[in-house]
Amino acid sequence: MSAILGTDYESFGLIRASFEEDPAMGPAVSRVLLDQVAAGQRGATVRIAKTGRAVAFGRRDCVSPGYAVARRTARELGHPGIERLSGGRATAYGTGVVVLTLTLPDPSPSRATEERFRFTAELTRDALVKLGVDARVGEIPDEYCPGEFSVNAAGKSKLAGIGQRMVKGAAHVGVVVTASGSDDLLSVLWPVYEALGLPLEPSTVGSVEAEIGPVGRDDLIDALAHQLGRRARLSPQELDQPTIERAASLVSGFRSRP
Repeated sequence: MSAILGTDYESFGLIRASFEEDPAMGPAVSRVLLDQVAAGQRGATVRIAKTGRAVAFGRRDCVSPGYAVARRTARELGHPGIERLSGGRATAYGTGVVVLTLTLPDPSPSRATEERFRFTAELTRDALVKLGVDARVGEIPDEYCPGEFSVNAAGKSKLAGIGQRMVKGAAHVGVVVTASGSDDLLSVLWPVYEALGLPLEPSTVGSVEAEIGPVGRDDLIDALAHQLGRRARLSPQELDQPTIERAASLVSGFRSRP
């Protein structure tokens, strides 16, 4: 694994805790894990979780002139706004979406930025291929939350997006993968992107289910965990109470203002 990411990660702590009722707890927990890993209090950690309905805005969205309208629109459509930890533009969460986050210790995290993107994109692609999807790495024109390391279906629709955040001593990589419910996501992404003044081609909003038929989030989570297990040893862990309490103290900072 060291040849891929520039640092030895022979094992990952694997957390499966989800916060479907309060999506803002997701980035709050990621922030706490990032701080813990950077401080040497925790080793390399991966969390695979189910999301609730929300729109996750990036930093550039939050300073956009259209942000107030975008977050109000999202809330009125039943997707309350949250502010993501990693970079990128707005993306939608729903009851068919899975989030995978990698939190990795690294004394010089900027040296392996592209390697982490590539590793995570290929891992996600391989999990989707295992499920039967013609999954590929690469950006589609006018996709939502565009990125070089997006994962798409046959070069036509986006299935997963990846963002990254670095601090001194550690890096966080977040992946949002859509198992199902792409129509629901498009119904909120379209007006949100219009408010933000961003291009969006509706046909790029895809899902695994649209490619291979009915698939559950548990199937997707198992496929992602399987690919991780092929790359490193996995050690199942529970979120401890101090970590949950610390995240709860930060969660308001990850909710979009009313």
